[in-house]
Order: sequence, then C-alpha cells, then structure tokens
Amino acid sequence: MRGKWRSLWNSNLNVKLRPKTANGCAWRLLHEGPDTVEELLERHLVKKVINDDEEEEELLNRRRLTSTRREALSLYRDILRASRFFTWHDTKGVLWRDLLRDSARKEFELARFETDPEIVTRLLIGGREAVNNAIDKLAEKQREQIQKDRRGGGDNA
Repeated sequence: MRGKWRSLWNSNLNVKLRPKTANGCAWRLLHEGPDTVEELLERHLVKKVINDDEEEEELLNRRRLTSTRREALSLYRDILRASRFFTWHDTKGVLWRDLLRDSARKEFELARFETDPEIVTRLLIGGREAVNNAIDKLAEKQREQIQKDRRGGGDNA
C-alpha cells in the first residue's frame, strides 16, 4: 500500500505548506474548506440573479408562510389547552380529552402540506371557530350545572 496512498500522519512532518494568498491560489488544507453544506453549495453553484420585485415578492411569501405556520401552531396549542377541560368518558370509556387531541392531530397532519393560502386560511378560521364554539358551549353547560347545584344544594342541606 506504499506509493500512491500515503498516510497523512507520517507525511505531515515533511510537508511545507505555503500560506494562503489573496487570490486563493495557494495550497489549502482540507480543514480550511467550507464549514457547512450551504457554504459549499454557495461557493460552487451559479447564483440566480433576482431583481427587486421578485425579491420583495419572495419576502412577502415567506412572511405569509411564517404567519400561517405561527397561526396554525397557536391554534393547535389552543386545542390542546381547551381539551384539558373535557374530562368525562365517552361510551367506550375513552376520555374526550384524548379523542379531541387525536382528532386534532389527524386533521393537522392531513392539512400539513397544503400550499394554497386560501385553503389554509379557511382551515385556520374554521378551526378557530370550532375551538371557540366548543369552549363557549362548555362554559355555558358549566354555568348551568353550577346554578342547578346551587338550587339543588339548598334543598338537600
């Protein structure tokens, strides 16, 4: 195995490297290469020239995407928070909280790769309305139950 492939460890003592020059023509060690894949690609790929209008539109699309992502995460967290209040069991003995969380997860996974902004907005609005309606109905039922207990509690004591 001697000859063509030598161990770098043994030959390091005899190699004299020239310092880097401004134009980059000097020898470079492997560890002086690009630090990341992005840097490597940036260095070797031809860059597309983008005019100001395209750049502004791309920035606007990114903002929309991050705002809808943020909105979707916020909705998902609100669903998880609201599901804490559903502590009773269904006919099969499963907690409603768990059913709601599983259902929300499935729906979010189905819509995960939706790219049409109009559909995404409709889904977010519909989800937000459903959560708000469920919480409102739950609060109303709890108020009714409290009033019923107060009326019934006075008779039993």
